[in-house]
Amino acid sequence: MYDLVIRGGTVVTPEAVLAADIGIFGEKIAALGDGLEGKSQVDASGKLVFPGVIDPHVHFSLPVGGTVSSDDFYSGSVAAACGGVTTVIDFTVGAPERTMAEDLRKRFEDARPSVVDYSFHGEVVGWRPGRRAEIAEAMADGIKSFKFFTAYGASGRRTDTGPLFQAFRAIAEGDGVAVIHAEDDSMIEASAALLSREEWGRMGAVAEVRSDLCEASAVNSVGWIAARTGVRCHIVHLSSALGLGEVETARRRGAVMTAETCPQYLLLTSGVYEGPQGHLYSATPALRTPGDNEALWRGLSSGAVNFAATDHCPFTRSQKEWKGAFDRLPGGLPGVETLLPLLYSEGVLKGRLSLCSLVRATSEQAAKLYGLYPGKGCLLPGSDGDLVIFDPEESWTMRAGALRMNVDFSPYEGMEVRGKVWQTISRGEVIYADGRFLGRRGRGKFLPR
Repeated sequence: MYDLVIRGGTVVTPEAVLAADIGIFGEKIAALGDGLEGKSQVDASGKLVFPGVIDPHVHFSLPVGGTVSSDDFYSGSVAAACGGVTTVIDFTVGAPERTMAEDLRKRFEDARPSVVDYSFHGEVVGWRPGRRAEIAEAMADGIKSFKFFTAYGASGRRTDTGPLFQAFRAIAEGDGVAVIHAEDDSMIEASAALLSREEWGRMGAVAEVRSDLCEASAVNSVGWIAARTGVRCHIVHLSSALGLGEVETARRRGAVMTAETCPQYLLLTSGVYEGPQGHLYSATPALRTPGDNEALWRGLSSGAVNFAATDHCPFTRSQKEWKGAFDRLPGGLPGVETLLPLLYSEGVLKGRLSLCSLVRATSEQAAKLYGLYPGKGCLLPGSDGDLVIFDPEESWTMRAGALRMNVDFSPYEGMEVRGKVWQTISRGEVIYADGRFLGRRGRGKFLPR
């Protein structure tokens, strides 16, 4: 007899949709079959059963723009659980004067309250070839992915092409992943230099300064370096059709390149900047056009875009108070709680994604890239008992006040959504059920990769 059995649901895997019971023993999936019996049983009739969602791009307790993102590892992970997310990957906070190992120790302390499992990308700031040993040291600590910026030179975060080439070689030797925020800093600076004082005071100018050309140019350069170093290279928050085109070009040149996009780049456009709350949408890369939305949906469906993540970096209205220019705002949007319902409602129900591609995009592909598979990202015997039971029929209106994220603003305020998380199970434990959070502070585990 199993400890927990999920009975009667429609199980969705990356390959198939099937009727099956799932038996969990301890923290692991033990069996899929018919008529399984358990000490505890969940009737999932009429529901969809997915692998636990992985959000591989979140920013909890992140210092940025003179403030700190409004979700810490407790509030953010509670929101994640309520949205069916059972694993998050956050980032260390890099600085030139500290080693990545020192950055990681600090983040371990920050993450202690997490209620879901977590890992980290190592943020690389101020790296130079003489610091090569830091990468091997971080890998020994279980960190196999490293975040670089091709933008933000003014704040010291940009890594230029010479150090980037050397870092890629070091990461490739350890079979790690180079994670890239791809925007061309020189193009951004040149465009910004042409703005009048009046244009700096217009939120919509951010889409002109940080255009799709900036993204495409950076992806092109990074792809060239990736192809010549053999590193596994991943482009985060891909926002444009032009950027996607350069990802595909890099692959044809021999680069091992993957990419993610985010709900905001699938559902929102730069038109939101012109509204009275346009400043609340500050984030980079900038929002684009309906054509870019559709190109990214097609890419997510075909696999050209490998998966979806949220880049969850929330701020309150007061934190984003307008200060006269778009570059004075902290950049980031909330999203960890709403990833799955948005992709189901706007993707599956509108024919943009199949159920199987939804699972690939929200769980399997991120697990495989970041070394978590098959412990995470699938419903196989021996995998962690991470599941989402999803009600495909429940209709609801998205409102910030009804969500668990620590924000008073939602980019999707008032959107009618069909489909909602009913239960979230993490390592065999029901941590969210029918509107109630049931987990406990600190139960999340660090996942070395």
